Amino acid sequence: MTDASAAPEEPKSAPEDRATAGPFDDSEANPVRPYIDLGGIKVLPREGLNLRLEVEEQTKRIVAVGLDYADSTLQVQPFAAPRTAGLWEETREQIRQQIRQQGGRVEEREGPLGPELLAEVPVIAGADGAAGKRLARFVGVDGPRWFLRGVIGGAATSDMDAAAQVEDLFRSIVVVRGGSPMPPRDLIPLKMPSTPGVA
Repeated sequence: MTDASAAPEEPKSAPEDRATAGPFDDSEANPVRPYIDLGGIKVLPREGLNLRLEVEEQTKRIVAVGLDYADSTLQVQPFAAPRTAGLWEETREQIRQQIRQQGGRVEEREGPLGPELLAEVPVIAGADGAAGKRLARFVGVDGPRWFLRGVIGGAATSDMDAAAQVEDLFRSIVVVRGGSPMPPRDLIPLKMPSTPGVA
């Protein structure tokens, strides 16, 4: 008889070829490639890629990395995760609830990276304050002791070619979990790249 009081651990959600096709763990990355080091993640520079760091005003802490590429945006955040369990299942449920509370619509579908959410999020656009809707794709991959979350906007929400380019960009990211103990769901610290002006 199993103990019913123990919460079942969510299985990890990742493409079957994650270890060879990405997103990569630091131990799996090619050491000779010229990555831009942002602390918790490393990004491979490519033609047409613009990088932005999203900073929390009060703490001045970098909370996300924004990548502009192929007429699209990709916001990524690396989180610490348990060794054996995944976070994407639970995170998708939280995102679903948040979007519904904002009056948006959300549907789950199977994407190239595994389960993803396609959301229509209400936004207030323009100086006249007219409300609009913005499409966003929420993707996530559970790796060894980390979870990488991505939010895709722009052309890659509807255009197949742009989507393939942004998915490839997401898969080229390396997550640097580090050896220090961290509670699951904590953001892995991000930092400014040491080479300023890399775009």
